[in-house]
Amino acid sequence: GIPMEIIVGKMFKLEIWETLLSSMRAGEVAEFWCDAIHTGMYALVSRGMRRIAEGRDPLEGQKHRCGMGNMFDYHSTGYDDLDELQRTPQPLIFIMELFRVEEPSAYKRDTWAMSKEEKLAAVPVLHKEGNRLVLCKEFGQAAAKYQEAVICLRNLQAKEKPWEDGWLKLESLVTPLVLNYCQCQLELGEYYEVLEHTTELLQKHNDNAKAYFKRAKAHAAVWNEREAREDFLRVAHLDPSMAAAVKKELKQLGERMRKKHVEDRKRYQGLF
Repeated sequence: GIPMEIIVGKMFKLEIWETLLSSMRAGEVAEFWCDAIHTGMYALVSRGMRRIAEGRDPLEGQKHRCGMGNMFDYHSTGYDDLDELQRTPQPLIFIMELFRVEEPSAYKRDTWAMSKEEKLAAVPVLHKEGNRLVLCKEFGQAAAKYQEAVICLRNLQAKEKPWEDGWLKLESLVTPLVLNYCQCQLELGEYYEVLEHTTELLQKHNDNAKAYFKRAKAHAAVWNEREAREDFLRVAHLDPSMAAAVKKELKQLGERMRKKHVEDRKRYQGLF
């Protein structure tokens, strides 16, 4: 349901498509018969397009190497019909509709399609836009901006050796974005998602007071009293400047739990 974009001259895997599209006019629908000599890469291209349509990264789970190299590693595209096409290459008929032709850089590219430089340039822009949306209390939209920035950085990180300088530099950019994302999810009431992301963050950075604080608030919201208290106390230990905020949160937690216990006793007192 989403039009595909091809940048002419950028060596798209299925080069014949550039030739076909370049022969068409905007608004035209055309059918092309292509010999097997031109369709050998179709299975790999189709796999990527199907993953995009499913909302997945087309490079998900792959090593940093060419598509054919990954085929040797995994022996399958993940789709039976495409695997059969790989085993028995054949001519294909393509029906194409050319929606429009645009000038270079006149459109917004998906994250996965960006170069390293484009991803790095996009991150501060997305971060700033997320902050602006938070000020407008548009937390869902802000979370999407932070998430997109994290995806850019994670894609770059996947090509670095873990815990070496390049990886650590990117991680330092990821952490505040994840925390901002978690704050938006707290505002939206998505507490279990906050627990998941803060726990993952703390597995790598167990001295991050802000991550403990957000996780504590999520624990408190889902009535995990012991876990919430433990995380709040860690915050006070790691960052004494947050002691006043921790004290306030612990007081509110105590009041909420006492109220809940009273309500539970009233609810269940007639059962026995």
